[in-house]
Amino acid sequence: MTGEFNLRRRRFMGVAALTVAAAHFGVGRGALAKSTSEARIPATTPGTNTSFAKIRQIDAGVLNIGYAEAGASDAPVVILLHGWPYDIHTYVDVAPLLAKVGYRVVVPYLRGYGTTRFLSPDTPRNGQQAAIAADIVALMDALGIEKAVIAGCDWGARTANIVAALWPERCKALVSVSGYLIGSRETNKKPLPPKAELAWWYQFYFATERGRAGYEQYRKDFAKLIWQLASPKWGFDDATFNRSAEALENPDHVDITINNYRWRIGLADGERKYDGLEARLAELPVIGVPTITLEGDANGAPHPEPAAYAKKFSGKYEHRLISGGIGHNLPQEAPQAFAQAVVDVDRF
Repeated sequence: MTGEFNLRRRRFMGVAALTVAAAHFGVGRGALAKSTSEARIPATTPGTNTSFAKIRQIDAGVLNIGYAEAGASDAPVVILLHGWPYDIHTYVDVAPLLAKVGYRVVVPYLRGYGTTRFLSPDTPRNGQQAAIAADIVALMDALGIEKAVIAGCDWGARTANIVAALWPERCKALVSVSGYLIGSRETNKKPLPPKAELAWWYQFYFATERGRAGYEQYRKDFAKLIWQLASPKWGFDDATFNRSAEALENPDHVDITINNYRWRIGLADGERKYDGLEARLAELPVIGVPTITLEGDANGAPHPEPAAYAKKFSGKYEHRLISGGIGHNLPQEAPQAFAQAVVDVDRF
């Protein structure tokens, strides 16, 4: 990969660094094999947990990233990625479940959310798919994580897909809600049937300056509406919503959101340094790492049918439909099922 932007993984330098890497990815993996060879995630009531013990901060790439962490520091790593308009509380019940069965769990705020901030005021507030994925690789480098199981929902699922596709050496296995979500702007130029276009109403709204102003002014109301539409059978309470809505007060949140949706349909430019990555993603690459895809039986958000993406996964693969009125924010609505998928895919 050439050009300004080079995301080849950093090499751990020196004996000390190699020792740390061995502790993380050798001994830890053996310990996991013992603890999870027959691991079953116990039944869990969603909403059992309401917060993470501590939010940490680390400089990574162009960001200072805020992230929650659970589990032993020398355990095998799982990275959990949230979507829009959600936040790390998507995994507030999942993280402790995975920590209990032997994982180190890292849950970062994406750019434009929570305590994550840009290091420079001059960095474009860019929400394109390659930029967000590059952030996660930079985070792994900053934390000294050579390889992890990566799992996500919504924007987080797309980001996890991209890391698995472009940097498979960094992704041991993948869990992806709603399957294969890597996008192509050329594909997005093609019109959909009217009913499908209706489901993307907010993307068209965000294409206008009225939409940008409306999201800026009413972002909390907007987010709650998306939650309700995307998970019509999820009876979340105000306290649950408000905990996540705080993350949307990030000063870059509106810029990132608007840019993301405008970029998808060719109304906003990306950064030139990501052109090489986007060219590869536009080919819709097949993902070869072991994968479990999940779908809720009451997902009200736009999402592809499982049959449409099954062939995009060339490694060991399984799809699971999670029943019981589970909507788009599947990890928060069905934490046991999501955590079990992480454990199971790690044994593939």
